[in-house]
Amino acid sequence: MPQVIQQTPSAYGYPLLIKQLLHSALSTAPDQEIIYGQRRLTYTGFYQRVQRLANVLKEMGVQAGNTVAVMDWDSNRYLECFFAVPMMGCVLQTVNVRLSPEQIAYTLNHAQADVLLVNSDFMPVLKQIRGELTTLTRCVLLTDDNTPCPRGPGFAGEYEELLAQAEASYSFPDFDENARATTFYTTGTTGLPKGVYFSHRQLVLHTLGTTAGLALAPQQGRLHRDDVYMPLTPMFHVHAWGLPYVATMAGVKQVYPGRYVPDTICRLIREEKVTFSHCVPTILQMILSSEQARHTDLTGWKMIIGGSAMTGALAKAALERGLDVFTGYGMSETCPVLTLAQVATADLGSDRETTLRLKTGRPLPLVALRTVDGEMNDCPHDGKSTGEVVVRAPWLTQGYLHQPETSEDLWHGGWLHTQDIGHIDGEGYLQVTDRIKDVIKTGGEWVSSLQIEDIIARHPAVAETAVIGIQDGKWGERPIALVVLKKDSTGVNEEDIRRHVMAAAEAGTISRYGVPDRVQFVTELARTSVGKLNKRVMREQYPARENK
Repeated sequence: MPQVIQQTPSAYGYPLLIKQLLHSALSTAPDQEIIYGQRRLTYTGFYQRVQRLANVLKEMGVQAGNTVAVMDWDSNRYLECFFAVPMMGCVLQTVNVRLSPEQIAYTLNHAQADVLLVNSDFMPVLKQIRGELTTLTRCVLLTDDNTPCPRGPGFAGEYEELLAQAEASYSFPDFDENARATTFYTTGTTGLPKGVYFSHRQLVLHTLGTTAGLALAPQQGRLHRDDVYMPLTPMFHVHAWGLPYVATMAGVKQVYPGRYVPDTICRLIREEKVTFSHCVPTILQMILSSEQARHTDLTGWKMIIGGSAMTGALAKAALERGLDVFTGYGMSETCPVLTLAQVATADLGSDRETTLRLKTGRPLPLVALRTVDGEMNDCPHDGKSTGEVVVRAPWLTQGYLHQPETSEDLWHGGWLHTQDIGHIDGEGYLQVTDRIKDVIKTGGEWVSSLQIEDIIARHPAVAETAVIGIQDGKWGERPIALVVLKKDSTGVNEEDIRRHVMAAAEAGTISRYGVPDRVQFVTELARTSVGKLNKRVMREQYPARENK
Protein backbone atom coordinates (compact mmCIF):
# COMPACT_ATOMS: atom_id res chain seq x y z
CA MET A 1 0.00 0.00 0.00
CA PRO A 2 1.56 3.37 -1.00
CA GLN A 3 2.24 5.69 1.92
CA VAL A 4 0.49 9.04 1.69
CA ILE A 5 2.72 11.81 2.98
CA GLN A 6 1.90 13.39 6.30
CA GLN A 7 1.38 17.12 6.14
CA THR A 8 2.68 19.31 8.93
CA PRO A 9 -0.25 21.37 10.23
CA SER A 10 1.45 24.66 9.37
CA ALA A 11 2.75 23.54 5.96
CA TYR A 12 1.34 25.27 2.87
CA GLY A 13 -0.17 22.78 0.41
CA TYR A 14 0.42 25.05 -2.62
CA PRO A 15 -2.57 24.43 -4.85
CA LEU A 16 -1.82 24.72 -8.57
CA LEU A 17 -3.80 27.90 -9.20
CA ILE A 18 -3.37 30.38 -12.03
CA LYS A 19 -2.29 33.06 -9.57
CA GLN A 20 0.89 31.05 -8.92
CA LEU A 21 2.03 31.73 -12.51
CA LEU A 22 2.65 35.38 -11.59
CA HIS A 23 5.21 34.91 -8.84
CA SER A 24 8.31 34.58 -11.01
CA ALA A 25 7.58 37.46 -13.36
CA LEU A 26 6.69 39.88 -10.55
CA SER A 27 9.86 39.08 -8.64
CA THR A 28 12.35 38.84 -11.53
CA ALA A 29 10.94 41.09 -14.27
CA PRO A 30 8.65 43.67 -12.60
CA ASP A 31 9.63 46.40 -15.10
CA GLN A 32 9.30 44.27 -18.23
CA GLU A 33 6.69 45.57 -20.68
CA ILE A 34 3.30 44.40 -21.91
CA ILE A 35 2.24 46.47 -24.94
CA TYR A 36 -1.04 47.08 -26.70
CA GLY A 37 -1.52 50.06 -29.01
CA GLN A 38 -0.29 53.14 -27.17
CA ARG A 39 -0.48 51.44 -23.77
CA ARG A 40 2.79 50.21 -22.28
CA LEU A 41 2.48 48.45 -18.93
CA THR A 42 5.09 47.01 -16.63
CA TYR A 43 4.38 43.64 -15.05
CA THR A 44 3.88 45.50 -11.77
CA GLY A 45 1.32 47.77 -13.45
CA PHE A 46 -0.30 44.78 -15.13
CA TYR A 47 -0.82 43.03 -11.80
CA GLN A 48 -2.32 46.20 -10.33
CA ARG A 49 -4.81 46.25 -13.19
CA VAL A 50 -5.61 42.56 -12.58
CA GLN A 51 -6.49 43.47 -8.99
CA ARG A 52 -8.52 46.49 -10.09
CA LEU A 53 -10.48 44.31 -12.52
CA ALA A 54 -11.25 41.82 -9.76
CA ASN A 55 -12.59 44.66 -7.61
CA VAL A 56 -14.71 45.94 -10.51
CA LEU A 57 -16.26 42.51 -10.98
CA LYS A 58 -16.79 42.10 -7.25
CA GLU A 59 -18.60 45.45 -7.09
CA MET A 60 -20.84 44.21 -9.91
CA GLY A 61 -21.85 41.30 -7.72
CA VAL A 62 -19.72 38.63 -9.43
CA GLN A 63 -19.06 35.71 -7.11
CA ALA A 64 -16.97 32.55 -7.21
CA GLY A 65 -18.50 30.09 -9.65
CA ASN A 66 -20.02 32.76 -11.90
CA THR A 67 -19.06 32.88 -15.57
CA VAL A 68 -17.53 36.03 -17.06
CA ALA A 69 -17.47 36.11 -20.87
CA VAL A 70 -15.17 38.23 -23.05
CA MET A 71 -15.55 39.44 -26.65
CA ASP A 72 -12.41 41.37 -27.56
CA TRP A 73 -9.48 41.52 -29.94
CA ASP A 74 -6.07 40.39 -28.67
CA SER A 75 -5.18 43.04 -26.09
CA ASN A 76 -3.74 43.65 -22.64
CA ARG A 77 -7.37 43.68 -21.43
CA TYR A 78 -7.80 40.10 -22.55
CA LEU A 79 -4.62 39.09 -20.75
CA GLU A 80 -5.92 40.79 -17.60
CA CYS A 81 -9.08 38.70 -17.88
CA PHE A 82 -6.96 35.53 -18.37
CA PHE A 83 -5.79 36.09 -14.80
CA ALA A 84 -8.30 38.16 -12.82
CA VAL A 85 -11.42 36.14 -13.63
CA PRO A 86 -10.20 32.62 -12.76
CA MET A 87 -8.12 33.94 -9.85
CA MET A 88 -11.41 35.11 -8.26
CA GLY A 89 -12.72 31.54 -8.49
CA CYS A 90 -14.89 32.47 -11.47
CA VAL A 91 -15.00 30.88 -14.93
CA LEU A 92 -13.62 32.77 -17.92
CA GLN A 93 -15.55 32.18 -21.15
CA THR A 94 -13.55 33.26 -24.19
CA VAL A 95 -16.19 33.92 -26.84
CA ASN A 96 -15.39 33.09 -30.45
CA VAL A 97 -16.27 36.38 -32.13
CA ARG A 98 -16.10 34.77 -35.58
CA LEU A 99 -19.12 32.57 -34.99
CA SER A 100 -22.52 33.60 -36.31
CA PRO A 101 -24.65 35.73 -33.96
CA GLU A 102 -26.93 32.73 -33.38
CA GLN A 103 -23.97 30.55 -32.38
CA ILE A 104 -22.58 33.25 -30.10
CA ALA A 105 -25.94 33.47 -28.35
CA TYR A 106 -26.00 29.68 -28.01
CA THR A 107 -22.53 29.56 -26.41
CA LEU A 108 -23.30 32.37 -23.95
CA ASN A 109 -26.50 30.67 -22.85
CA HIS A 110 -24.96 27.20 -22.78
CA ALA A 111 -22.08 28.43 -20.61
CA GLN A 112 -24.55 30.37 -18.45
CA ALA A 113 -22.56 33.59 -18.75
CA ASP A 114 -23.43 36.13 -16.02
CA VAL A 115 -21.31 39.09 -17.18
CA LEU A 116 -20.00 40.04 -20.63
CA LEU A 117 -17.02 42.27 -21.39
CA VAL A 118 -17.61 43.37 -24.97
CA ASN A 119 -15.54 45.39 -27.43
CA SER A 120 -17.46 48.22 -29.08
CA ASP A 121 -16.77 46.56 -32.47
CA PHE A 122 -19.11 43.75 -31.43
CA MET A 123 -21.93 45.91 -30.10
CA PRO A 124 -24.04 45.33 -33.25
CA VAL A 125 -23.88 41.58 -32.56
CA LEU A 126 -24.81 42.07 -28.92
CA LYS A 127 -27.77 44.25 -29.88
CA GLN A 128 -28.95 41.59 -32.32
CA ILE A 129 -28.86 38.75 -29.76
CA ARG A 130 -29.49 40.56 -26.46
CA GLY A 131 -33.11 39.44 -26.28
CA GLU A 132 -32.06 35.79 -26.64
CA LEU A 133 -29.56 35.79 -23.76
CA THR A 134 -31.15 34.07 -20.79
CA THR A 135 -28.48 34.34 -18.05
CA LEU A 136 -26.58 37.55 -18.82
CA THR A 137 -27.13 40.32 -16.26
CA ARG A 138 -24.48 43.03 -16.84
CA CYS A 139 -22.03 44.16 -19.52
CA VAL A 140 -18.80 46.17 -19.54
CA LEU A 141 -17.77 48.12 -22.62
CA LEU A 142 -14.26 47.73 -24.06
CA THR A 143 -13.21 50.38 -26.55
CA ASP A 144 -10.14 51.67 -28.38
CA ASP A 145 -11.84 54.64 -30.04
CA ASN A 146 -13.66 56.31 -27.13
CA THR A 147 -17.03 54.87 -28.08
CA PRO A 148 -19.42 56.09 -25.37
CA CYS A 149 -20.83 53.48 -23.05
CA PRO A 150 -24.54 52.77 -23.55
CA ARG A 151 -26.78 54.16 -20.84
CA GLY A 152 -29.16 51.98 -18.90
CA PRO A 153 -29.18 49.10 -16.44
CA GLY A 154 -27.56 46.61 -18.82
CA PHE A 155 -24.09 48.22 -18.71
CA ALA A 156 -21.93 48.76 -15.64
CA GLY A 157 -19.64 51.17 -17.48
CA GLU A 158 -16.55 51.44 -19.66
CA TYR A 159 -13.59 49.22 -18.78
CA GLU A 160 -10.87 51.85 -18.30
CA GLU A 161 -13.13 54.19 -16.36
CA LEU A 162 -14.21 51.38 -14.05
CA LEU A 163 -10.60 50.27 -13.49
CA ALA A 164 -9.52 53.84 -12.70
CA GLN A 165 -12.12 54.01 -9.91
CA ALA A 166 -11.25 50.62 -8.39
CA GLU A 167 -8.75 49.74 -5.68
CA ALA A 168 -5.43 48.29 -6.88
CA SER A 169 -5.41 45.70 -4.13
CA TYR A 170 -7.25 42.39 -4.02
CA SER A 171 -6.64 39.29 -1.94
CA PHE A 172 -7.05 36.35 -4.30
CA PRO A 173 -8.08 33.32 -2.26
CA ASP A 174 -6.84 29.75 -2.33
CA PHE A 175 -9.34 27.10 -3.38
CA ASP A 176 -9.42 23.65 -4.95
CA GLU A 177 -7.02 23.51 -7.89
CA ASN A 178 -9.52 21.34 -9.75
CA ALA A 179 -12.00 24.22 -9.93
CA ARG A 180 -13.02 25.12 -13.47
CA ALA A 181 -11.07 28.12 -14.73
CA THR A 182 -12.04 28.48 -18.40
CA THR A 183 -14.67 27.46 -20.91
CA PHE A 184 -14.74 27.95 -24.66
CA TYR A 185 -16.43 26.32 -27.61
CA THR A 186 -15.01 24.19 -30.38
CA THR A 187 -15.72 25.21 -33.93
CA GLY A 188 -16.44 21.76 -35.26
CA THR A 189 -17.67 21.28 -38.78
CA THR A 190 -20.87 19.48 -37.70
CA GLY A 191 -23.58 20.32 -35.18
CA LEU A 192 -23.59 23.00 -32.53
CA PRO A 193 -20.32 24.16 -30.93
CA LYS A 194 -19.20 21.96 -28.04
CA GLY A 195 -18.01 23.44 -24.76
CA VAL A 196 -14.64 22.34 -23.44
CA TYR A 197 -13.37 23.33 -20.04
CA PHE A 198 -10.13 23.36 -18.07
CA SER A 199 -9.24 23.55 -14.40
CA HIS A 200 -6.60 25.68 -12.71
CA ARG A 201 -4.45 22.59 -12.23
CA GLN A 202 -4.67 21.70 -15.90
CA LEU A 203 -3.77 25.19 -17.09
CA VAL A 204 -0.80 25.43 -14.72
CA LEU A 205 0.50 22.02 -15.79
CA HIS A 206 -0.01 22.86 -19.47
CA THR A 207 1.96 26.06 -18.92
CA LEU A 208 4.79 24.15 -17.24
CA GLY A 209 4.78 21.35 -19.82
CA THR A 210 4.81 23.73 -22.78
CA THR A 211 7.49 25.90 -21.20
CA ALA A 212 9.64 22.83 -20.58
CA GLY A 213 9.14 21.61 -24.14
CA LEU A 214 10.16 24.98 -25.59
CA ALA A 215 13.04 25.57 -23.18
CA LEU A 216 14.55 22.09 -23.59
CA ALA A 217 15.35 22.83 -27.22
CA PRO A 218 19.10 23.58 -27.32
CA GLN A 219 18.82 25.96 -30.27
CA GLN A 220 15.96 25.75 -32.80
CA GLY A 221 12.44 26.60 -31.61
CA ARG A 222 13.56 27.65 -28.15
CA LEU A 223 11.69 30.19 -26.00
CA HIS A 224 13.76 32.07 -23.41
CA ARG A 225 13.64 35.21 -21.27
CA ASP A 226 15.16 37.45 -23.94
CA ASP A 227 12.37 36.70 -26.41
CA VAL A 228 9.62 39.15 -27.34
CA TYR A 229 6.27 37.40 -27.63
CA MET A 230 3.34 38.32 -29.88
CA PRO A 231 0.33 35.99 -30.32
CA LEU A 232 -1.16 35.57 -33.77
CA THR A 233 -3.67 32.96 -32.68
CA PRO A 234 -6.85 34.57 -31.28
CA MET A 235 -7.01 34.67 -27.51
CA PHE A 236 -10.52 33.24 -27.70
CA HIS A 237 -9.11 30.08 -29.32
CA VAL A 238 -7.77 27.62 -26.72
CA HIS A 239 -6.28 30.48 -24.66
CA ALA A 240 -4.17 31.49 -27.71
CA TRP A 241 -2.70 27.98 -27.45
CA GLY A 242 -1.80 28.72 -23.81
CA LEU A 243 1.22 30.79 -24.83
CA PRO A 244 0.13 34.00 -23.03
CA TYR A 245 0.31 32.03 -19.77
CA VAL A 246 3.77 30.75 -20.76
CA ALA A 247 5.00 34.23 -21.68
CA THR A 248 3.63 35.76 -18.48
CA MET A 249 5.14 33.09 -16.24
CA ALA A 250 8.49 33.62 -18.01
CA GLY A 251 8.27 37.40 -17.59
CA VAL A 252 9.08 38.14 -21.24
CA LYS A 253 8.14 41.26 -23.12
CA GLN A 254 4.67 40.82 -24.65
CA VAL A 255 3.12 42.63 -27.62
CA TYR A 256 -0.61 42.35 -28.40
CA PRO A 257 -1.60 43.22 -31.98
CA GLY A 258 -5.37 43.67 -31.73
CA ARG A 259 -6.83 42.73 -35.11
CA TYR A 260 -4.54 40.81 -37.43
CA VAL A 261 -3.59 43.39 -40.04
CA PRO A 262 -0.36 42.60 -41.96
CA ASP A 263 0.89 46.19 -41.90
CA THR A 264 0.39 46.40 -38.12
CA ILE A 265 2.03 43.03 -37.54
CA CYS A 266 5.07 43.97 -39.63
CA ARG A 267 5.37 47.34 -37.91
CA LEU A 268 5.30 45.69 -34.48
CA ILE A 269 7.97 43.21 -35.57
CA ARG A 270 10.21 46.09 -36.62
CA GLU A 271 9.54 48.45 -33.73
CA GLU A 272 9.20 46.02 -30.82
CA LYS A 273 11.69 43.41 -32.11
CA VAL A 274 9.19 40.52 -31.89
CA THR A 275 10.94 37.12 -31.89
CA PHE A 276 8.30 34.53 -30.96
CA SER A 277 4.78 33.95 -32.30
CA HIS A 278 2.35 31.23 -33.35
CA CYS A 279 -0.42 31.06 -35.95
CA VAL A 280 -2.30 28.96 -38.49
CA PRO A 281 -0.79 28.63 -41.99
CA THR A 282 -3.29 31.13 -43.44
CA ILE A 283 -2.01 33.95 -41.24
CA LEU A 284 1.63 33.21 -42.09
CA GLN A 285 0.74 33.13 -45.80
CA MET A 286 -1.09 36.46 -45.42
CA ILE A 287 1.92 38.08 -43.75
CA LEU A 288 4.51 36.74 -46.21
CA SER A 289 2.36 37.91 -49.14
CA SER A 290 1.92 41.44 -47.80
CA GLU A 291 3.74 44.44 -49.24
CA GLN A 292 5.04 45.46 -45.80
CA ALA A 293 6.71 42.07 -45.29
CA ARG A 294 8.98 42.83 -48.24
CA HIS A 295 10.41 45.74 -46.26
CA THR A 296 10.60 43.95 -42.90
CA ASP A 297 13.51 41.84 -41.69
CA LEU A 298 11.91 38.60 -40.46
CA THR A 299 15.19 36.90 -39.65
CA GLY A 300 15.08 34.92 -36.41
CA TRP A 301 11.32 35.22 -35.93
CA LYS A 302 10.35 31.92 -34.29
CA MET A 303 6.93 30.70 -35.36
CA ILE A 304 4.90 27.68 -34.25
CA ILE A 305 2.47 26.66 -37.00
CA GLY A 306 -0.63 24.69 -36.03
CA GLY A 307 -4.34 24.33 -36.65
CA SER A 308 -3.78 22.98 -40.17
CA ALA A 309 -0.87 21.22 -41.81
CA MET A 310 2.00 23.44 -42.98
CA THR A 311 2.93 22.65 -46.56
CA GLY A 312 6.51 22.25 -47.68
CA ALA A 313 6.08 25.21 -50.02
CA LEU A 314 5.02 27.53 -47.18
CA ALA A 315 7.84 26.28 -44.95
CA LYS A 316 10.35 26.87 -47.73
CA ALA A 317 9.06 30.42 -48.32
CA ALA A 318 9.27 31.18 -44.59
CA LEU A 319 12.73 29.68 -44.17
CA GLU A 320 14.01 31.68 -47.14
CA ARG A 321 12.90 34.85 -45.29
CA GLY A 322 14.82 33.76 -42.19
CA LEU A 323 11.87 32.59 -40.08
CA ASP A 324 12.33 29.70 -37.68
CA VAL A 325 9.09 27.88 -38.49
CA PHE A 326 8.10 24.54 -36.99
CA THR A 327 4.92 22.58 -36.34
CA GLY A 328 2.96 22.39 -33.12
CA TYR A 329 0.06 19.98 -32.67
CA GLY A 330 -3.00 19.79 -30.49
CA MET A 331 -6.72 20.45 -30.50
CA SER A 332 -9.29 22.38 -28.51
CA GLU A 333 -9.83 19.39 -26.24
CA THR A 334 -6.10 19.14 -25.37
CA CYS A 335 -5.55 22.70 -24.04
CA PRO A 336 -3.97 22.44 -26.75
CA VAL A 337 -0.23 21.67 -27.14
CA LEU A 338 0.74 18.00 -27.33
CA THR A 339 3.78 17.95 -29.65
CA LEU A 340 6.42 20.26 -31.11
CA ALA A 341 8.47 19.57 -34.23
CA GLN A 342 11.79 20.90 -33.01
CA VAL A 343 15.02 20.00 -34.79
CA ALA A 344 18.07 18.64 -32.99
CA THR A 345 21.22 20.73 -33.39
CA ALA A 346 22.89 17.89 -35.31
CA ASP A 347 20.12 18.03 -37.93
CA LEU A 348 20.26 21.78 -38.52
CA GLY A 349 21.54 22.37 -42.04
CA SER A 350 21.04 18.74 -42.98
CA ASP A 351 18.96 17.38 -45.85
CA ARG A 352 16.27 16.32 -43.38
CA GLU A 353 15.91 19.63 -41.50
CA THR A 354 12.84 20.88 -43.40
CA THR A 355 11.23 17.43 -43.25
CA LEU A 356 11.58 17.42 -39.46
CA ARG A 357 10.08 20.92 -39.13
CA LEU A 358 7.05 19.71 -41.10
CA LYS A 359 6.46 16.64 -38.95
CA THR A 360 3.66 16.82 -36.41
CA GLY A 361 6.28 16.65 -33.68
CA ARG A 362 7.48 14.88 -30.56
CA PRO A 363 5.42 14.82 -27.36
CA LEU A 364 5.89 17.43 -24.65
CA PRO A 365 6.98 16.26 -21.18
CA LEU A 366 4.08 14.47 -19.40
CA VAL A 367 2.31 13.61 -22.67
CA ALA A 368 1.61 9.93 -23.33
CA LEU A 369 0.80 9.59 -27.03
CA ARG A 370 -0.01 6.44 -29.02
CA THR A 371 -1.19 5.42 -32.46
CA VAL A 372 -3.61 2.50 -32.21
CA ASP A 373 -5.71 0.17 -34.35
CA GLY A 374 -9.44 -0.40 -33.95
CA GLU A 375 -8.87 -2.66 -30.92
CA MET A 376 -6.61 -0.08 -29.18
CA ASN A 377 -3.48 -2.10 -29.95
CA ASP A 378 -0.32 -0.05 -30.47
CA CYS A 379 0.94 0.41 -34.01
CA PRO A 380 4.68 -0.18 -34.57
CA HIS A 381 6.91 2.87 -34.32
CA ASP A 382 8.28 2.31 -37.82
CA GLY A 383 7.29 5.61 -39.42
CA LYS A 384 4.69 4.03 -41.70
CA SER A 385 2.15 1.96 -39.73
CA THR A 386 -0.84 4.27 -39.24
CA GLY A 387 -3.51 4.30 -36.57
CA GLU A 388 -5.64 6.73 -34.60
CA VAL A 389 -3.77 9.13 -32.36
CA VAL A 390 -4.90 8.73 -28.74
CA VAL A 391 -3.43 10.61 -25.82
CA ARG A 392 -3.20 11.11 -22.09
CA ALA A 393 -1.83 14.21 -20.39
CA PRO A 394 -2.68 16.09 -17.18
CA TRP A 395 -4.24 18.97 -19.12
CA LEU A 396 -6.83 17.30 -21.35
CA THR A 397 -10.46 18.38 -21.03
CA GLN A 398 -12.35 15.87 -18.94
CA GLY A 399 -15.42 16.11 -21.15
CA TYR A 400 -17.78 18.37 -23.06
CA LEU A 401 -19.87 20.79 -21.03
CA HIS A 402 -23.33 19.36 -20.32
CA GLN A 403 -22.80 16.54 -22.89
CA PRO A 404 -22.05 13.31 -20.97
CA GLU A 405 -22.61 10.89 -23.86
CA THR A 406 -20.35 12.76 -26.27
CA SER A 407 -17.80 13.04 -23.47
CA GLU A 408 -17.74 9.26 -23.08
CA ASP A 409 -17.12 8.89 -26.82
CA LEU A 410 -14.20 11.32 -26.54
CA TRP A 411 -12.66 9.28 -23.71
CA HIS A 412 -13.59 5.76 -24.87
CA GLY A 413 -11.19 3.24 -23.30
CA GLY A 414 -9.61 5.80 -20.98
CA TRP A 415 -7.67 7.61 -23.72
CA LEU A 416 -8.69 10.85 -25.43
CA HIS A 417 -9.45 10.11 -29.08
CA THR A 418 -8.17 12.84 -31.40
CA GLN A 419 -9.88 11.51 -34.56
CA ASP A 420 -6.54 12.04 -36.31
CA ILE A 421 -4.65 9.22 -37.95
CA GLY A 422 -0.89 9.07 -38.23
CA HIS A 423 2.30 7.17 -37.57
CA ILE A 424 5.26 7.43 -35.17
CA ASP A 425 8.88 6.83 -36.15
CA GLY A 426 11.79 5.45 -34.17
CA GLU A 427 12.80 8.90 -32.92
CA GLY A 428 9.34 9.54 -31.47
CA TYR A 429 8.18 11.96 -34.15
CA LEU A 430 4.45 11.80 -34.83
CA GLN A 431 3.23 12.45 -38.37
CA VAL A 432 -0.50 13.03 -38.69
CA THR A 433 -1.53 11.89 -42.15
CA ASP A 434 -5.18 12.90 -42.09
CA ARG A 435 -8.37 13.32 -40.11
CA ILE A 436 -10.39 10.11 -39.90
CA LYS A 437 -13.29 11.86 -41.62
CA ASP A 438 -11.06 13.38 -44.35
CA VAL A 439 -9.02 10.35 -45.44
CA ILE A 440 -10.05 9.19 -48.93
CA LYS A 441 -10.68 5.51 -49.69
CA THR A 442 -10.44 5.01 -53.43
CA GLY A 443 -9.96 1.82 -55.38
CA GLY A 444 -9.58 -0.10 -52.13
CA GLU A 445 -6.65 2.09 -50.95
CA TRP A 446 -6.50 4.77 -48.29
CA VAL A 447 -5.17 8.05 -49.70
CA SER A 448 -4.05 10.96 -47.51
CA SER A 449 -5.57 14.27 -48.54
CA LEU A 450 -2.79 16.08 -46.65
CA GLN A 451 -0.10 14.34 -48.68
CA ILE A 452 -1.76 15.27 -51.97
CA GLU A 453 -2.18 18.86 -50.74
CA ASP A 454 1.52 19.06 -49.91
CA ILE A 455 2.45 17.88 -53.42
CA ILE A 456 0.10 20.32 -55.15
CA ALA A 457 1.34 23.20 -52.96
CA ARG A 458 4.85 22.67 -54.37
CA HIS A 459 3.66 23.77 -57.81
CA PRO A 460 5.12 27.26 -58.32
CA ALA A 461 1.76 28.75 -59.34
CA VAL A 462 -0.20 27.48 -56.32
CA ALA A 463 -0.90 29.71 -53.32
CA GLU A 464 -3.23 27.35 -51.39
CA THR A 465 -4.97 24.06 -51.94
CA ALA A 466 -7.38 21.61 -50.32
CA VAL A 467 -8.13 18.06 -51.40
CA ILE A 468 -11.44 16.36 -50.62
CA GLY A 469 -12.98 13.02 -51.44
CA ILE A 470 -16.34 12.84 -53.19
CA GLN A 471 -18.50 9.76 -53.59
CA ASP A 472 -17.83 7.78 -56.75
CA GLY A 473 -19.96 4.89 -57.99
CA LYS A 474 -16.99 2.97 -59.38
CA TRP A 475 -14.13 3.70 -56.99
CA GLY A 476 -15.98 4.45 -53.73
CA GLU A 477 -14.39 7.90 -53.47
CA ARG A 478 -12.21 10.02 -55.71
CA PRO A 479 -10.08 13.02 -54.77
CA ILE A 480 -10.68 16.43 -56.26
CA ALA A 481 -8.36 19.37 -55.69
CA LEU A 482 -9.49 22.91 -54.96
CA VAL A 483 -6.69 25.30 -55.89
CA VAL A 484 -6.09 29.00 -55.23
CA LEU A 485 -3.48 30.32 -57.67
CA LYS A 486 -0.93 32.99 -56.87
CA LYS A 487 -1.93 36.45 -58.04
CA ASP A 488 0.83 36.70 -60.65
CA SER A 489 0.32 33.23 -62.14
CA THR A 490 -1.04 32.95 -65.68
CA GLY A 491 -1.70 30.18 -68.14
CA VAL A 492 -2.02 27.41 -65.55
CA ASN A 493 -4.73 24.86 -66.27
CA GLU A 494 -6.21 21.75 -64.69
CA GLU A 495 -3.97 19.38 -66.61
CA ASP A 496 -0.84 21.20 -65.41
CA ILE A 497 -1.79 20.44 -61.81
CA ARG A 498 -2.72 16.84 -62.58
CA ARG A 499 0.60 16.27 -64.38
CA HIS A 500 2.41 17.72 -61.37
CA VAL A 501 0.71 15.19 -59.06
CA MET A 502 1.17 12.37 -61.57
CA ALA A 503 4.92 12.99 -61.52
CA ALA A 504 4.89 12.35 -57.76
CA ALA A 505 2.87 9.17 -58.32
CA GLU A 506 5.34 7.97 -60.98
CA ALA A 507 8.19 8.65 -58.54
CA GLY A 508 6.44 6.43 -55.98
CA THR A 509 5.67 9.26 -53.53
CA ILE A 510 1.93 8.53 -53.61
CA SER A 511 -0.39 5.97 -55.13
CA ARG A 512 -1.72 6.64 -58.62
CA TYR A 513 -5.16 6.57 -56.98
CA GLY A 514 -4.17 9.87 -55.34
CA VAL A 515 -4.01 11.78 -58.63
CA PRO A 516 -7.15 13.97 -58.61
CA ASP A 517 -9.73 13.36 -61.33
CA ARG A 518 -10.64 17.00 -61.19
CA VAL A 519 -8.94 20.29 -60.32
CA GLN A 520 -11.21 23.20 -59.48
CA PHE A 521 -9.67 26.68 -59.43
CA VAL A 522 -11.25 28.88 -56.72
CA THR A 523 -10.62 32.35 -55.32
CA GLU A 524 -10.67 31.18 -51.70
CA LEU A 525 -11.05 28.04 -49.58
CA ALA A 526 -13.85 27.52 -47.08
CA ARG A 527 -12.58 27.84 -43.52
CA THR A 528 -13.81 27.54 -39.97
CA SER A 529 -13.96 30.58 -37.69
CA VAL A 530 -10.38 29.94 -36.52
CA GLY A 531 -8.88 29.61 -39.98
CA LYS A 532 -8.88 25.82 -40.43
CA LEU A 533 -9.91 24.33 -43.75
CA ASN A 534 -13.61 23.44 -43.58
CA LYS A 535 -13.77 20.30 -45.69
CA ARG A 536 -17.35 19.55 -44.71
CA VAL A 537 -18.48 22.72 -46.48
CA MET A 538 -16.22 21.91 -49.43
CA ARG A 539 -17.71 18.42 -49.79
CA GLU A 540 -21.22 19.90 -49.75
CA GLN A 541 -20.28 22.13 -52.70
CA TYR A 542 -19.47 19.20 -54.98
CA PRO A 543 -21.96 16.41 -55.77
CA ALA A 544 -21.24 12.69 -55.88
CA ARG A 545 -20.22 11.20 -59.20
CA GLU A 546 -22.61 8.90 -61.03
CA ASN A 547 -21.81 5.24 -61.72
CA LYS A 548 -19.86 4.75 -64.88
